Amino acid sequence: MIHRRLLQLAGSVKGPIAICAALGLAVSAAYVAQAVLLAAALATLVRGDLATVIQLMAWTFTVIAGRAALLWARGAVTVWAGALIKARLRDRLISHLARLGPAHLTGARTGHVQTTLVDGVEGLDPYFSRYLPQVAVTFCVPVALVGWLFTVNPTAAAILAVAVASVLIIPRFWDATLLRRGRSRWIAFAELASDYLEAMQGMATLRAFGAVGRVGARLAGRAHDLYLTTMRQLRISLVETGVSAFFVHAGTAGAVLAATTTGSAWSVFTVLLIAVECFRPVRNLSDSWHAGYLGITAVDGIEALLSAPPAVEDRGTRHDFPAPPAIAFERVTFSYPGSEHPAVRAVSFTVPAGHTVALVGPSGAGKSTLAALLQRHYDPDGGAISIGGTDVRDLTLDTLRAGVAVVAQDTYLFHGTVAENLRLARPDATDEELVAAARLAAAHDFIAELPDGYGTRLGERGATLSGGQRQRLAIARALLADAPVLVLDEATSHVDARAEQALAEVRRGRTCLMIAHRPDTIRQADQVVVLENGTVMEAAA
Repeated sequence: MIHRRLLQLAGSVKGPIAICAALGLAVSAAYVAQAVLLAAALATLVRGDLATVIQLMAWTFTVIAGRAALLWARGAVTVWAGALIKARLRDRLISHLARLGPAHLTGARTGHVQTTLVDGVEGLDPYFSRYLPQVAVTFCVPVALVGWLFTVNPTAAAILAVAVASVLIIPRFWDATLLRRGRSRWIAFAELASDYLEAMQGMATLRAFGAVGRVGARLAGRAHDLYLTTMRQLRISLVETGVSAFFVHAGTAGAVLAATTTGSAWSVFTVLLIAVECFRPVRNLSDSWHAGYLGITAVDGIEALLSAPPAVEDRGTRHDFPAPPAIAFERVTFSYPGSEHPAVRAVSFTVPAGHTVALVGPSGAGKSTLAALLQRHYDPDGGAISIGGTDVRDLTLDTLRAGVAVVAQDTYLFHGTVAENLRLARPDATDEELVAAARLAAAHDFIAELPDGYGTRLGERGATLSGGQRQRLAIARALLADAPVLVLDEATSHVDARAEQALAEVRRGRTCLMIAHRPDTIRQADQVVVLENGTVMEAAA
């Protein structure tokens, strides 16, 4: 089965697929040459010409040796092509996911996206590197062999032609059923993988509320349902295999019987051995189809990810970040997709260059929404946001986001070393610059006490550190970024007075938008903007 969307995805890897197909044809040619030589040797043996038999067998062993080399080359190229295909497709998916931005992941389950990127792409490897090349081999080899057999024994060739056509066409009806049910199975598989990931991430919460057993039982039930679905699909697959095997054996037997009654020893042996080679590509095609079946069922998830539109279009043309970077919100209105009420309505205020403005208000007032709009995770429905007099939509996304550093309340640290996490802000930062930033952020002392200092590998999400330590690393990372605009989203929620002083150093000389609740933090701002229900209630210096 050829999937139109998968053919489009194969556009960037046509070369590796063509090489695999060419080697597959070469291997088939070697099998056919061996079959012809063996048929000739057997026919010669019947006539009693032992010298010619020995000569033909010598050529047969030569072909077998050559075929072994071709099989090795095909295996090596298949592995290379599969790795290249997976790398290119994952690069394309991850690049598109980066264009979609954080807004996309707010409406998609992380586990579902992860399953598509990992299991889905992994399943496409055999489809591209084995199935598509084998389609070309199956189209060429049986047609050529049956056509040639018409010159040897027309009756046997006609029987083989019917059998080959039947084994190629009739089982495809089961393939359509398998594909239709496989898509449902893939959705169930992706949802189960998402649930497992969510359960692992929230294990501490589940244990705290004694819900581990209940959640585990629910997951086990869903896993059993997936198992039953898989077994039902396997039964359909076995029916298809049985039908294919029937036509293979019936076609071979019928062709040999026809050759026996109407032909010579040469034609009988030729029909017998060539019939095997007619059906060999067909059997290999079936094996390749089942190997690539998982990827075929995952294509809907891959296509959905690739076709998802980004929340904002990168249509900016300016690459120079404005200076001085004053920030102005001018009657900004925005509603989240699917929401009936605006998150912010006609919000207007200005953050002068080099000043700090604190946004305060109850949860849901629109503070974090304004910060997200400033970074262009979304575009406002009405009004405009400008930096240094330039509309943020006129800046390229790379320029805008390189000019805005963020210290969030929930600091995300990756499963890497301290140095690797800090260098996310600036990959070319030297060790001396890392230490200097960590000292300013009051993080150097605790880093130095870690087992390997800056080379210490942190747990996932920085689980081996306290909340305050994670926050200090986030501050150090913002210092390394050295961006002229700083967004502090509840950045002081886990830090002490010393770290707050570090934040004051970070704000120095930068235009800062601060989301805060603590009175001590608010007093550090040059101006306070009070939000309620998405509107500005008060702005005071």
